[in-house]
Amino acid sequence: MKPWLGPEESAAVAEVIASGWVAQGPKTAEFERAFAARQGVEHGVATSSCTAALHLALLVAGVGPGDDVVVPSFSFIATANAPTYVGARPVFADVEPETGNVTAETVAAVLTPATRAVIAVDQGGMPVDLDPLRRLCDEAGLVLIEDAACGVGSTHRGSPVGTGADVTAWSFHPRKILTTGEGGMLTTNRADWADRARRLREHAMDVSAAERHRTLLAPQETYTEIGFNYRMTDVQAAIGLVQLGRLDAMVARRRELVDVYRAALGDLPLRLIDDPAWGTSNFQSFWIEVLPHFPVDREGLLERLAAAGISARRGIMAAHRQPAHADPALSLPVTERLTDTTLILPLHHGLDADSMERIISAIRAAGTDTLGQSTPAYSAGAVS
Repeated sequence: MKPWLGPEESAAVAEVIASGWVAQGPKTAEFERAFAARQGVEHGVATSSCTAALHLALLVAGVGPGDDVVVPSFSFIATANAPTYVGARPVFADVEPETGNVTAETVAAVLTPATRAVIAVDQGGMPVDLDPLRRLCDEAGLVLIEDAACGVGSTHRGSPVGTGADVTAWSFHPRKILTTGEGGMLTTNRADWADRARRLREHAMDVSAAERHRTLLAPQETYTEIGFNYRMTDVQAAIGLVQLGRLDAMVARRRELVDVYRAALGDLPLRLIDDPAWGTSNFQSFWIEVLPHFPVDREGLLERLAAAGISARRGIMAAHRQPAHADPALSLPVTERLTDTTLILPLHHGLDADSMERIISAIRAAGTDTLGQSTPAYSAGAVS
């Protein structure tokens, strides 16, 4: 992955620096409004990271000690860590093999009397099927939180992902499609939750830094509860606004490259992730599953690619296998299978025809040479 950054971002940053206001201020507020409008929700609260946004989402939703929060194990470790920040217990659910996302069925299977919330992830940009989860949570009186860290630009039934959850967390890390370097966002339609999240991200002050600096005689602030330093800077927000303007182009480019991968690799014993029936993916990650009848396993394919000078990555981790959340008695068969058999292929806007040809040829060689077949010639000349 490489972020799509250009002279427009540089100019936006220079403008902020020239203004003299580089910390959280008017540009951050502008980014919050623009991002919320793009996602079809009422309120956006910019944060220092998606992990911070998840933490705040749990706090404003009232999740705390003694509560259980259902999360997928098949996700970056932050999804499981966030409930522990508020004293809650992450309870791991399995995922469906097609998308790597939780379903109403996998969540229902692990609900406990102490369950207070569910965190559903748009894994790798693949939209989670939120409607059945929404019905389940409404019937059980649970808060539905969407971890859309990878989801910006993906859609669910014609709308941006995240609109159907009670509160959603987003990431702008450089591995994500829309980046601010580091940073995140909390979005919600609840004004009271958004207001509290804004206070909590700024040490729980009842008067924001921006308000205090607008006047020569600043009002006396009060710290209403234990808060945090989860602020985004105006430098980051300026980058984010430019990135938001090129989001459609970034998603379109990724989908174009995925089509090339799909056309070139579709005849091999690999499973290529694809759009689900209920939405479209931004393909933040394009992952493939190495099926049992492929000549080499996942590790073998990674080694073949590395030998050809190509850097691919293992698929999503299983958090319940990590020492921080280890549970040897827990069995999540789909999660464990996907963690062991998937890998993420290079995908970014700068991949040209030569690069795509190298990657695809190396995969095809691994998939055919060992079988004693000839490797068909491949040309990615259609890639611009």
